[in-house]
Amino acid sequence: MVSPMSLPVRITVTARVEAVTPEGGEGPLLEFLRAYRDSVQLVVDGVWDLGQVPSEKTLHRVFYSRLRGLGFRAHHVSEIYRRAREVVKSAKRNNGSKPVLRRLTARIHPLDYKVDLSTKTIKVAVLHDRWVVLKLKWYSYLDRYLDDSWRPGEILLSYRCGRFYVYITFHKDIVLREPKSSHGRRH
Repeated sequence: MVSPMSLPVRITVTARVEAVTPEGGEGPLLEFLRAYRDSVQLVVDGVWDLGQVPSEKTLHRVFYSRLRGLGFRAHHVSEIYRRAREVVKSAKRNNGSKPVLRRLTARIHPLDYKVDLSTKTIKVAVLHDRWVVLKLKWYSYLDRYLDDSWRPGEILLSYRCGRFYVYITFHKDIVLREPKSSHGRRH
């Protein structure tokens, strides 16, 4: 029998980092974030009055072509479905009214960004296969995630109070050890 302590466990942490765009990069990034928010709202509005929240497969059939026509990449579209389903489920579970999204936030799949931790930059895919490079305002406590054992996962890109923020999710797998008992006895 395999001890539960010998199975790998995934540790996940999220780091919030302020980011700045190079000259001219702010416009395409804000355009993308507004389109993303409006597209999530489009899906929320489209499914709100249905008895149950449709599956991602159904959402794909109904909205995929329309969202791709707006210039989103395929992974952006799937993240829009996920977010819309979460919003609708949460509001219905809490007996709330139809949500109106205001925040400029987008969940970005790992295939839609490239992070370079050596230069502290992140390159994000936006609309119409354009890419915007963001310079991360690095904090020394984040250096612990620079070693090869940590892998970046999805990111959240947000714009608030005139500033861009990137929430980078890092993860690594570890194997737990058997705890040492006091005085050599097991309790």
